[in-house]
Amino acid sequence: MGEQRNFRVWRGDDNGGQLEDFQVEVNDGEVVLDIIHRLQATQAPDLAVRWNCKAGKCGSCSMEINGKPRLGCMTRMSTFAPEETVTVTPLRTFPVIRDLVTDVSFNYQKARELPAFAPPADVAPGEYRMQQIDVERSQEFRKCIECFLCQNVCHVIRDHEDNKQAFSGPRFFIRAAELDMHPLDTRTDRKDAAVEEQGIGYCNITKCCTEVCPEHIKITDNAIIPMKERAVDRRYDPIAWLGSKIFRREQLDKPAGYATAGVATAPRPNAGTADTPVEQAAAHGAQGDISANWHREAAAGHAAPVGPDGKLPVTEFTGQLAGAQSPFGDDVEFPMPATDINYQHPNRPDEH
Repeated sequence: MGEQRNFRVWRGDDNGGQLEDFQVEVNDGEVVLDIIHRLQATQAPDLAVRWNCKAGKCGSCSMEINGKPRLGCMTRMSTFAPEETVTVTPLRTFPVIRDLVTDVSFNYQKARELPAFAPPADVAPGEYRMQQIDVERSQEFRKCIECFLCQNVCHVIRDHEDNKQAFSGPRFFIRAAELDMHPLDTRTDRKDAAVEEQGIGYCNITKCCTEVCPEHIKITDNAIIPMKERAVDRRYDPIAWLGSKIFRREQLDKPAGYATAGVATAPRPNAGTADTPVEQAAAHGAQGDISANWHREAAAGHAAPVGPDGKLPVTEFTGQLAGAQSPFGDDVEFPMPATDINYQHPNRPDEH
């Protein structure tokens, strides 16, 4: 015979509810979900709770226990003092359906918006080959059981209803990071999508998602921060920007009509024959539609000579070089007027 313990459980639906007190038997080794089931069997047969595996692998029994988001099946009663009242409430970020069951369909909608893995076209299933270090890097993120505790504690979702449409949340940031780090994924727009469609810029890395993860995934350190760094490097790093504008020999071997950064370029004349600096500069002129500005076409830049190995000499980086054009254009004055400043979620370029 176990001891009697004080339990407080939220009862209600989307129209409202309240906490109800119970005295319930607790035995050695039991978890909170066991006590919920005992309440259903003895005192509250209509108590609604979502659960499935009872082994910490399905993520169904997410709830808030004494104010902290946890899995009911993984929270042992021995962690609470005998005289302590254990309060069980539903996840407060998502709409309540009934009692401890919440509507988490928001997360499944965000999952549908995320582009799936895109394997190489010339590699058949069963022929994928990866280095073990790449397997281990992404395997951590695949441990996610979709309990949505990280989504529940994320203040961007929890406290700001207006952000939900423009913010995917930590569970899907790790999915995007996993695919972006995958050596066989052929999509090149995941970093842009993380900023423009998932709203990763709203995350201020408080690490609350990492604290509540039952699988101990380092969501912030291993996924969100690296993904933020990759997105910033791609968009704002002046070295990366300059590197993308310097003409390299390997670009000469691209087929006619090859698309760079989502912009289709004109066919290059005399493909494969531009071996001199003059010919290289002429070939580079065919790529003048890759603009240095967002709203105008830039003049073709000077193509620096490269060596037989296709690399630039060190002097090209240490010599006196002209400054890059402003991405805002020459007709924009600073500070920008308040009417031109937009704090809303950015749209994709093709929507302007």
